[in-house]
This record gives sequence, C-alpha cells and structure tokens, in this order.
Amino acid sequence: MNTSDASDVTLHPNPADAADATKAGIVHIGIGAFHRAHQAVYTDVAMAAKGGNWRIIGVSLRSTDIVDALNAQNGTFTLIERHPDGPKARKITSISHAIAAARDIAPVLDALADPAIRIVTITVTEKAYGIDRVSGTVQTEHPAVKHDLANPDTPCGLLGLLVAGLKRRKDAGVRAYTVVSCDNLPSNGRLLRAGVIDFAKHLDPDLAIWITNNVSFPETMVDRITPAATAATRSDAKHLTGLDDPAAIETEPFSQWVIEDAFSDGRPAWEEGGAILVADVEPYERMKLRMLNGSHSLIAYMGQLGGYRYVRDAMASDAFSRLVTLHMENAASTMPPLAGIDFSDYGADLVARFANREIAHETNQIAMDGTEKLPQRIFAPACDLPPGSTRLGTFALCFAAWLAVMHHRINADKTSEVAQQLNDPRADEIISALGDHQDPAVIYEKLAHLPGWMPQQLQDDGVWRSAVIARLSLLMSEGADAALKRELAI
Repeated sequence: MNTSDASDVTLHPNPADAADATKAGIVHIGIGAFHRAHQAVYTDVAMAAKGGNWRIIGVSLRSTDIVDALNAQNGTFTLIERHPDGPKARKITSISHAIAAARDIAPVLDALADPAIRIVTITVTEKAYGIDRVSGTVQTEHPAVKHDLANPDTPCGLLGLLVAGLKRRKDAGVRAYTVVSCDNLPSNGRLLRAGVIDFAKHLDPDLAIWITNNVSFPETMVDRITPAATAATRSDAKHLTGLDDPAAIETEPFSQWVIEDAFSDGRPAWEEGGAILVADVEPYERMKLRMLNGSHSLIAYMGQLGGYRYVRDAMASDAFSRLVTLHMENAASTMPPLAGIDFSDYGADLVARFANREIAHETNQIAMDGTEKLPQRIFAPACDLPPGSTRLGTFALCFAAWLAVMHHRINADKTSEVAQQLNDPRADEIISALGDHQDPAVIYEKLAHLPGWMPQQLQDDGVWRSAVIARLSLLMSEGADAALKRELAI
C-alpha cells in the first residue's frame, strides 16, 4: 500500500516490510476487525523483529465482503489508532490472504492440513463455540455442531473445522497444530480443548485420543477496544494514507495480550509487540472479564436505557463515570491480589479508555449476546462475594438493566423482527419466556431460570433476587437516571 501521498499526519512505518517471512504459518478463524487490530498487529511486529514464516491465512466463516476487500489488497490493510491528540495510521501486512468458508470449505481444510501451518488462532465470539460451559461437552443442537456432526467432511462451524483439519493431519502423519482461542471465554483454552475432544469422540474415538495426546490449547487473555468500522474509518484512512481502503479498521492505542506459553511447534516472537507470556493466564483473564468486560456490560445496558449510543457519551456523565468506578471496585473485591497489578490503577486506566472521545464504541454492539456474556462477567463475581456483602448492588443493577432491555425491545415495536432486535443466541427462548409479562418479579423469574444459565447459588439466593427485582422495578417505572442515582446513593 503506497503511502507517499500522506503528508499532514504521520504514517507509522510498516514493521513487516523488513521481515524475511513470505510463507504462512498461522490460520486464523474469524478474520474480523478485532483480529486485525490485535493478533495481526502482534504478528506484524514479531516478524519484523525476529523473522519466521508466520504470515496469517484468514478465514471468514460467514462474511465474504472482508475476504474480497483483503484479497484485492494482497492482505494489506490500514490500522487507525484513535489517540486523544488525533488519529495515527500504519500499514499491516501480516495477513497472506483470506478465504470465505461460506463459498468453499475445501481451501480452508487444505490450509488446516498444510504442514507449514503450526498455529490456528480464533476470534469467533462466544456463541459460535457450541460448547456447554459447565460440562465441556458439545451442544449437539447448536446449529453448526449439529450440521458438522452429520457432515464431518464439509463442516461449517468452528469445532467441525478444527477436528476435520486435525483428522487430515493425523491421517497424513503430520504434526498437530496448536489451537489458540482469543475470545472472551473463561479458561478459553481448557474449554476449547474439552469441546474439540468431545466433538471428535462423536466421530472417531481414536482421533479424540490422538488430539488428547498431541494438541496444545494455550489459555489467552486479549484486550483492545475495537469499534465496528464506519464510513468515517474509511474516510480517515484515505486522508492518512492517500488511498481508498475498504478493509481499514480503527482501534484505541491500548493493547494487551497475555498468553500461556504452551506451543507444541513454535510461535512468533509476539513478546516483541508487547505480549506477556506466562505460565498461568487465569488471574489476568478473571481481572479483565470482571473489571473491563463486566463494566462494559453495565455501560451497555444502562446506556441503552439511558439513550446513550456510544460508551464515550455515557462516560461523559459524571454520575455514570462514578457508577462504573464503583462497579470496578466491587468487581476487584471478588479477586485475590495479582502480583504486579494494582486493581485501582487498572480501574482508573479503564475509565480513561472508556472516556476516550476518539473511540466511537456503540453500546448496542457491546449489548449483543447477553446470555453468553453475563455468566462470566456478572454472575461469577456475584457468586464470589461473601454473604451479606454490601457490594452486590452494581451486579444486580447490570442484570436488572439486561432484563429491562430485553423487555423493552420485545414490547417496543411489534412490527419488526423481535428476535433480531434482541441480538442474542437464545432470543427465541427469551421471547417465549417473557410473553406479555409486565410485573418485574415475574420477568425476573422467567429469565433467571432459563435452563443452564444462572448459577444455582444465585437462583437460591433471596437477597440477590430481591436486589435485582427492586432495581428492575425502578428502571421500568422511573428510568435509568433514577436507578443510577439511587445506586450511587446506596
């Protein structure tokens, strides 16, 4: 990508231009904006610093537009960092090419079987896994899982693809690749390992044993706020680089990647880009899920009810900012100390990141898939509070706000597709459970008892139930501002 026309804003140098790598060593499943703002950047820097054949073959499970845009530019794209003093751009060339699985699954399977591929990374969002988080077994009625169990040679979902690729390698005597989940799932490596092995058991017990003995699934924690690209993203890319770039993305300056250093066949020097390689990721993961992601969910649902389109607009309110700070304090109280981390400093940094006026992160984007996100972000820390804790309030408020958003969307516009409005993998269950109920206590009971969702500890907790219902009643009768002010007063 030629940048010679850019004159008024600094264009960062392209690290991968200096790398000796030309061949791919990674397949990435889910080549959306977050991957391109995160793992692709770390790989770009790693190749520049240490070389290696680590370019990325990107796989899109559903979309074709991003595949076409990237391939038209030889995998190159513009990354815009939204700094408080203005945007900065750089060219990323760590992606070799992209494949649209929806068009043809064969090249995806060929890539997964290629001995040159040593790592498969994943960002597909929580709902695409099809794994029961309690048992670690596959959800056989999950659409993609159901299809792939019936059609293992032509899979369309994550587990089916991974297992089909590993089967080809086993049959050909090729060493297994390392599988790295980069999604916001608790114990993402262990969960994915359990799901892949269980999926394989349904098809071929010998393959399941081979996977158990040969495949590594490192845990990871990822963090970088990456809003959906807009027309403004592409306009700024043109201004900064002088070229049209339909694959341009934008993100915040901050980025973090904590990785369990457990790779069976090598890895890029990601630490050169600032990645932290550790023996145990779980404490970092828990911190991020409870403080960052939990606060994001609180902002998303309260923001939706309060009429805030963007996180930055909600955080411009002093009361909203204080509510988020309070929730982070409550979340921090549920965790043991973490060496080298001051939870207060971490929380203050998060507040500053959320308030960044240059980042247009929509509350509606964060609010999607609540039934997938709330268990680890809200329910788990609420369960870890001691009995009688005075810190339960913001957790109860977040769940109450989710209930209120679901109720509002179902009742707001009967002429549109309600399930689409809910934007949740369990939308049909939510609609069926809620019906026309208007009583906050009934709404709570109907949704709190969705099968396999809220922990039994909370279902049996009368204090939790009362706290949520009281806040839901206030949200429904007086609105978000009243509920926010009452929470701060408490």
